[in-house]
Amino acid sequence: MRNAIKICGITTPDSFDCAAQAGATHAGFAFIERSPRVITPTAAAAIACRSNAIDAVALVMNPSDEHLLTIVSAFRPALIQLHGHETPSRVLDVKARFGIPVMKAIPLAGPADLAVARSHEDAADILLFDAAPKDLPGGNGVTFDWSLLAGTTWRRPWFLSGGLTPENVADAIYQTRPGGVDVSSGVERARGIKDNASTEAFIASARHAFSAIAAP
Repeated sequence: MRNAIKICGITTPDSFDCAAQAGATHAGFAFIERSPRVITPTAAAAIACRSNAIDAVALVMNPSDEHLLTIVSAFRPALIQLHGHETPSRVLDVKARFGIPVMKAIPLAGPADLAVARSHEDAADILLFDAAPKDLPGGNGVTFDWSLLAGTTWRRPWFLSGGLTPENVADAIYQTRPGGVDVSSGVERARGIKDNASTEAFIASARHAFSAIAAP
């Protein structure tokens, strides 16, 4: 996974179409009741089928098997994103039960959290480093100290998330060299409502930065 760009918290066909046409590689759909971007599996499926060029991601927190089965039955995601307190063994269990790759979100507040991330390397297919507190579903517009990741190497592909915007995503990419970036609130005009111009600007800035770090 290289140069991936994920627009998370999609709730409308218009937002999805904008992300796909601007060059996003992933679209995230939140199946978390307390999220301002919550969507039903049926509604998400109707949106995600509009393009085969973008991978749909199911965002969940500490889900039961029943909840996951409901989601997967109606909306077959390319990835399941676990954004709660899931242990490495739970990550492996979800992968085995549903046959879908898993992305595990890891909140980073300090060096000790890197050890937590390392414990997930043999379980998750992809890691996502975020600044959200562990009891919130992400999309809070909060950054963390990117120097925590500078110079680190990982056995799994990873996304950078947490407070990214069209204005700072290039700097984030230059500093951390992630495989992908993830944004939700940073491209919204109001809580839970995407702004197409911001989405397009974010994707353009990220693509330019990825091209720049790949240049010889």
